[in-house]
Amino acid sequence: MKSRFLSIAALGLVASTMAFAAQAAEVKNIVIVHGALADGSGWRKTADILEKDGFNVTVVQEPISSLADDVAATKRVLDLQTGPSLLVGHSYGGMVITEAGNRPDVAGLVYVAAFQPDKDESLISLASSKPAGSMNIRETKDGQYLYLDPATFAADFAADLPKDEAAFLAKSQVFASKAAFTAKIENPAWKAKKSWAVVASDDRSINPELERSMAKRAGSDVTEIKGSHAVFASQPEKVAAVIEKAAKDTGK
Repeated sequence: MKSRFLSIAALGLVASTMAFAAQAAEVKNIVIVHGALADGSGWRKTADILEKDGFNVTVVQEPISSLADDVAATKRVLDLQTGPSLLVGHSYGGMVITEAGNRPDVAGLVYVAAFQPDKDESLISLASSKPAGSMNIRETKDGQYLYLDPATFAADFAADLPKDEAAFLAKSQVFASKAAFTAKIENPAWKAKKSWAVVASDDRSINPELERSMAKRAGSDVTEIKGSHAVFASQPEKVAAVIEKAAKDTGK
């Protein structure tokens, strides 16, 4: 009797494990965290592709007032989702998802031309380790926030976008606080979660070699795409394909 009971219990455990794996594989929520010096509007084309393919997409419009504020903004969006979510971060957004991704309802992380920090690393410490192309970053008058000069925005951030699209990104950019750029990561989620990385090979905002080395360190599944820092807007089909693959592979 005891043996029969154990066999039934074992079967139940196997069944529940399989159910959990199946649930994990069915990730339909995509939560996108935009980077600094841009807002979420540039993700429209990628989001439309994902929505057409059956995914529920939400874009976090974080204030970039501090890393803690941006993590909190991301968690508020995650609270609205039903079931597991895949977190996608661009540029500075990679810092945010690295902290916010520790939640149990986050199934995986996708870094798109993004910083992928380890413990005690900040955006400034990573960016200065392998300098990228010339970024015409300016301070606001109060000395607390940073922005990219609209006159050079296209060349530095979105060289492969049509002129009017790059101009709109420049006009809609979110100024980034210095505090957000100097904040250090406490608990990198990629150490416990599966991760994917898109390396933008023509990136002038983050050195592509830095993107590669961070992804290698994290053991991320890497896809190289020829594109600028705004690869999510210039190559939406390719970026969406990486995100969809990640969503399907999280349960494997």
